[in-house]
Amino acid sequence: MKLYSWNVNGIRAVLNKGAFEQFLAEHDPDIICLQETKAQRDQFDIDFPQYEEHFFSAIKKGYSGTAIFSKTPAIRYLDGFPDDIISKHKVEGDEYGDPNDEGRVIAAEFDDFWVATVYTPNSKRDLSRLEIRHKHWDPAFLEYMKRLEETKPVLFCGDLNAARTEIDLARPKDNQKSAGYTVEEREGIQNYLDAGFVDTFRAEYPDKTEAYTWWTAWGGARARNVGWRIDYWMASNSIADRIKNPAIHAEQMGSDHCPVSIEII
Repeated sequence: MKLYSWNVNGIRAVLNKGAFEQFLAEHDPDIICLQETKAQRDQFDIDFPQYEEHFFSAIKKGYSGTAIFSKTPAIRYLDGFPDDIISKHKVEGDEYGDPNDEGRVIAAEFDDFWVATVYTPNSKRDLSRLEIRHKHWDPAFLEYMKRLEETKPVLFCGDLNAARTEIDLARPKDNQKSAGYTVEEREGIQNYLDAGFVDTFRAEYPDKTEAYTWWTAWGGARARNVGWRIDYWMASNSIADRIKNPAIHAEQMGSDHCPVSIEII
């Protein structure tokens, strides 16, 4: 099976550009997880009969949102965090809104594993959302993935909005205190690994540089490959040996992020 993840930065935009259809035709994923769909399902038309589709959209139109398309129908879909995890970790709203109302997490159960997609809240340029992300969201998401793992191995993917190590961004020294590379955000990613999840790309390519998944729109950053690796496929250790060919598809245009993929045998 070929599993892909892509922050499309607006599904209507990539559809209008023809980029989404081109992507599906070229890569033919068995499962595709999307982040930042920025649309309610009734705001656009698609016809991909080979896929079962499930959207979890933000209450606020044109913002956030996730989706999963799968050739194999899922046993079930779970949207958002369970209520007890929200309560325990105090995942609450702030001046920007309530992350629980922003369509940020979907878990899909299949025969052999769970697939989860996540759009992690951005800490904001002034780091005004760093606390909710570091102290509340990241611990809640980790506990949720570990809970799912109690029943089946977990493959989770998405825009984690943080680079973990120096080789995961082009200019680490210039971004020590920037959103996406703070000590707190890096700790959040490391906590997933310490809990037993495997960063599938780094497991295969521990020293590979200039491998990025997001580029700012300013200054020709993408053309110069001045980017960040903030999109991931993570796997339970119990299923990691079945993961093959982790890849970053930087050639795929249509969004400021590019797709990332794994194969599972």
